[in-house]
Amino acid sequence: MTTRPSAVPLHCDQGGTGAPPLLLVHGWGGDAGEWAPHLAAWSRRHRVLAPDLRGHGRSPAPAGGAYGPRDFAADLAALLHRLDTGPVVAVGHSMGGQAVTALAVEHPALVRAVVVLDPAYGADDAELARLPGEQEALRAEGAAWAVRFVRGAFGPHTPPEVRARHERLMAAMDPDVLARCRDGMYLAPDAFGARAAARAYLARRRCPVLGVYSNEAAADWERASLTHPYSRVEAWPGCGHYLHEDRREVLVELVEEWTAGLDEPGATTYP
Repeated sequence: MTTRPSAVPLHCDQGGTGAPPLLLVHGWGGDAGEWAPHLAAWSRRHRVLAPDLRGHGRSPAPAGGAYGPRDFAADLAALLHRLDTGPVVAVGHSMGGQAVTALAVEHPALVRAVVVLDPAYGADDAELARLPGEQEALRAEGAAWAVRFVRGAFGPHTPPEVRARHERLMAAMDPDVLARCRDGMYLAPDAFGARAAARAYLARRRCPVLGVYSNEAAADWERASLTHPYSRVEAWPGCGHYLHEDRREVLVELVEEWTAGLDEPGATTYP
């Protein structure tokens, strides 16, 4: 078994007091601030936590430089233990979708259910073929490459202030952290970003899963991975990769409706 480095203490924005608690996990190059509108809305009924992942936002970068989804999950598990949250509904966007999946697999007692938003797993052969060249360009050009990359992730309805904020965050990121994150997601020996590895890893989730995707093909792939009867997948064509910010109000209502059903008999019991 791979030995993981010690957990990193994470900065975390918080609000609310209700149950079930929600854990909101940003993606590659993001930070907790992108969840501010969601945190305000969900805090009316839930305890809500929005951390900065290691090396992002206001959380420190570890000296060892490990940035795989299991490393993020270890940090999140330590945070949940420290804050004594009990089992959470873990919501993750993009790389955060890998992180909350790893949290559910490696620390199942801490996770009641998972919500993944355009998660960064399930990469097909074409995506994997591009990765080595992209990583070389990222390491050579630095944050400028990452800014160009994130521009291609916006959709036609992504608000201008969201575009500007993500470009600003990417420009300020440590390029080495960005590259190591992508290594951890797709190129490390234990990575589960590729489709075959993701299929095997996702089969180890034993909690309900709500998936929301920006395209139907990816949504269909996720549907084929589901094992829990309360799980559900939606596709939102026309959204960009930052679909949680493209359609904030719709997502808030969807998660409220879906989490309310977790109280139904058998909704969180694996058959």
